[in-house]
Amino acid sequence: MANSFAPYQSSPPESTRALSPPLRSPTASPKIHAPKPQRNISSIADREDPWAAARAQQLPSPSQYVDEEYTDLESGGRPNDYIGSRPQPTAYTGNTSVFETSLGLSLRVEAVLAYLLLPPAGGVVLLIFEQKSDYVRFHAWQSALVFSAMFLVHIIFSWVRWLSWVLFVGDLVLIGWLAWGAWKHAETLDRVEVPFFGRLASSFVDDE
Repeated sequence: MANSFAPYQSSPPESTRALSPPLRSPTASPKIHAPKPQRNISSIADREDPWAAARAQQLPSPSQYVDEEYTDLESGGRPNDYIGSRPQPTAYTGNTSVFETSLGLSLRVEAVLAYLLLPPAGGVVLLIFEQKSDYVRFHAWQSALVFSAMFLVHIIFSWVRWLSWVLFVGDLVLIGWLAWGAWKHAETLDRVEVPFFGRLASSFVDDE
């Protein structure tokens, strides 16, 4: 019989098994987890909203604030400018002195005469006798300035016969155009200005 020289072992390795967990005692009670405390949502909302108490109060009646002096404009029959019927136009009651003349003639008639009454003589006459209407005085100033300059041009080129006739035709066209503009814009008082001389005439009238 052969002798075994292996070290001494109390039990062979094959006999070792995984140990099972210890059995729980039947009398041991399971652990009970305490429920988490619930937060009061309404109290949090009241604390976070400082106006909650103010909204809960009852608003006063509007009848306590009735203004005895208040008057309804629309109930009085006046038309509304934005809603409803269109307001009726009112008659012009402003200052009408801008259409008055010193000579008693119509505004447009005097303005036209500043160009038709032998310019520049007609403009000079109106500057002397017309003192109320700025519209007439503007055309009188413009007529006196423009046709005084044209008179000097006629004198300078009087030795050239054909050029004198060309300038004469240009005078007639200019008189007709300025007279028509003075007649047309008499109601709106718009000024028909000739370059340079028109601005100079306006400055004279505005400075008076």
